[in-house]
Amino acid sequence: MSQRKRARKPTVRVVVVDSDPLRLLGFRALLGSKAEFEFIFSSFSDLGPYNHIDIVLLGDQRGQTLFDNVIKLKALYQDAQIIATGSEWHEEAILAALECGVKGYLDVAAAATEFMSAVRAVSRGSVWFSRQLLSMFVERTSGEVKSPSVDGVVAFTSREKEVLELLVDGRSNKEIGQPLGIKIRTVKAHMSRLMRKVGVHNRIALSTFAISHSLASSGKIE
Repeated sequence: MSQRKRARKPTVRVVVVDSDPLRLLGFRALLGSKAEFEFIFSSFSDLGPYNHIDIVLLGDQRGQTLFDNVIKLKALYQDAQIIATGSEWHEEAILAALECGVKGYLDVAAAATEFMSAVRAVSRGSVWFSRQLLSMFVERTSGEVKSPSVDGVVAFTSREKEVLELLVDGRSNKEIGQPLGIKIRTVKAHMSRLMRKVGVHNRIALSTFAISHSLASSGKIE
């Protein structure tokens, strides 16, 4: 009985990466005491092969440096999701981060509660951007200002809704197919039809569109 009482849900493991020692100290002071999270604080040069990393909080990076470092982090932590942090980034910089695979953006001046909310949301497969930025991203990737589904012209089948829910939850094609009892090639066929219906050209844009237009219940946005 006592062992059951002591049993706790697995913590969310977060690597905080920044090359500025003062910012790392600030992150440690802001986040280090939260019991439901395990934080590892590191500069880029000191990163190690940690196991089971859920989230990477990436310090202020921009342009090609951001892209290069996201690639490096994805190679180190294949299953981890990346949240970029910065100071008063303009919309184009945040959109560039979204396009290269970052799943969230937070201003470094944000409150600790906002950091916690972002980490929780992204660890569950959601994204952490404003609705306006998500809409801008969809328009940019689709090349269209409006999609037929916004006006309710196009309906989704029950199976397509199930696939969309699992996609927004961050599942791979294999992980989508298994609970639905369908093969990977069938999942891919559903994805292609969904992209055509929505008017986008990749999985990120499809997932983002579903979240920003409340087409899937799993997704949450800032």
